[in-house]
Amino acid sequence: MRRFGGLIWAAPMAIIIVVIDQLSKRWALDRLTPGRCDLPDSCIDLILGARFHLVFNTGAAFARGQGLGPLLAVLVSIIAVVLLIVAWKRTDKTGALLLGAVAGGAIGNLVDRVTRAEDGFLSGAVVDFIDLGWWPVFNIADAAVVCGVLGFVVLSWLDGSSATEPDFDDSGGPRKDDPASTEYRPGAQSGSTTATDETPTEVEAGESGTASLDMVADADAAPSRR
Repeated sequence: MRRFGGLIWAAPMAIIIVVIDQLSKRWALDRLTPGRCDLPDSCIDLILGARFHLVFNTGAAFARGQGLGPLLAVLVSIIAVVLLIVAWKRTDKTGALLLGAVAGGAIGNLVDRVTRAEDGFLSGAVVDFIDLGWWPVFNIADAAVVCGVLGFVVLSWLDGSSATEPDFDDSGGPRKDDPASTEYRPGAQSGSTTATDETPTEVEAGESGTASLDMVADADAAPSRR
């Protein structure tokens, strides 16, 4: 399984995003009417000014770059492949999932451009229907791309912060929680203490052995003296 790397997590995440995105767009097409929200059944009001409002986007995410659909579709295809390759090389689950979410969002909008093309290859319009009132109308795929990118940026920042943590405390000495510090290695202390404690024992044992030999020599010499 290791040969698949982070794709074990990224690929299922991408598939889930694409499925949810396409199902939500199908619902929007069946339930909503494109156009102004003052028309009957054209919009569904939610809370805090948000609503479901069906529009068609021939440009980039959030209705940017109108008319550049085919070029954007090619770029999105390349980006999706690159993201999956990067995810394949990842060894952490969180990073792979975030990359999978971004790739899934890109593929979700790419499906619209392929399946809804009428004026040529990749000329289809993307279905947008989530209207917050203060932000361009978007869809689930757009949200997955933005959330995935932001999450990956935060993850990279956290990884960088932990990797650059200083090895010394404010006083200039090694941190007590640093594995390279002797204060952190109880084995080194116990080893040195044991060596110190064993030295008197060895000396006592040597002195005891010498005293025993002297006693034996005196006992052998006693008869001869008599």
